[in-house]
Amino acid sequence: MEHVSNASSETAFAEFRRKVQNSELLASGVSKLLREIQFTGRLSVVVQNGVILKSGYEEGYFTRRDERRLT
Repeated sequence: MEHVSNASSETAFAEFRRKVQNSELLASGVSKLLREIQFTGRLSVVVQNGVILKSGYEEGYFTRRDERRLT
């Protein structure tokens, strides 16, 4: 039974890594809000044992020079 649990855990972690690499961490509703307000900044989330402990944001994190590099 533990073998099945490990395989399931590995599959879940692989899916998590894929979502991180493809920038798919935010729900579509949150992504839509960020586009609507044209948010430019940094979002941070602290997670422990699958539970969100803290989240926050910093506006204006990127400078104009950094924006040119991103496009």
